[in-house]
Amino acid sequence: MLEGFTKRQFSAALSDGHQVSHDVYSRGEGPATVVIIQELPGIGPETLSLADVFVDRGFKVVLPHLLGPLGKISLIGNLVRVFCMRREFKLFEKNQSSPIVDWLKALCRDEQKTNNACRIGVIGMCLTGNFALSLIADDAVLAAVASQPSLPFNDQEALHLSPDEITAARAQIDQKGPVLALRFEDDPLCRAPKFSAIDQAFNDDARRVEMVEIPGKGHSVLTLDLIKGGAPAQAALDKVLGYFESRLK
Repeated sequence: MLEGFTKRQFSAALSDGHQVSHDVYSRGEGPATVVIIQELPGIGPETLSLADVFVDRGFKVVLPHLLGPLGKISLIGNLVRVFCMRREFKLFEKNQSSPIVDWLKALCRDEQKTNNACRIGVIGMCLTGNFALSLIADDAVLAAVASQPSLPFNDQEALHLSPDEITAARAQIDQKGPVLALRFEDDPLCRAPKFSAIDQAFNDDARRVEMVEIPGKGHSVLTLDLIKGGAPAQAALDKVLGYFESRLK
């Protein structure tokens, strides 16, 4: 259990119809709500610090606990765990998102329904970075940040979204406004070809995804490498905060 958070269990179907349940932790008051989707290392102290920043700015934060221990980093352990969760995560799938995306859409819709049509934004990071681009296509989600989107791990020139998802996301972004994508310039897991693929898929005739590249070598822009990234990484976090302030409040 995370101190100061309210815990509930949420069940919904994956894209294949299989029902799964995960614990969901929340803190703060809406109606502006940010769903922070954990990265591969887990919901560690840095992710909880990110949640604190949003709560201090007047947002409600929702943390779906998808895998691994709470409150600490478990990179190797979580890598093993996610390989064992093939029904939910497709790490090497090109042109198709992971089945857990449908569960996350259902969670966002449930948050909207149970919190008086609250305004919802999402942050995906690393393993889940691409999910933010899929989630913006849902009516419940008004804003999205794809931080260091890394899937599929084996092909930096491919996207972890289907053509239909891209079409739906483009249409919703045209109505809701651009989304953000973040990465370090020398990130070994989210390299320049990944951003080029996003740019080609979304920005051919309008700026639907604003690309933010931070100087230096790092990976987790908003969490593990925030301090190492110095002023440029802090500026990226400030940009994310300002983005959600303008879109959700």
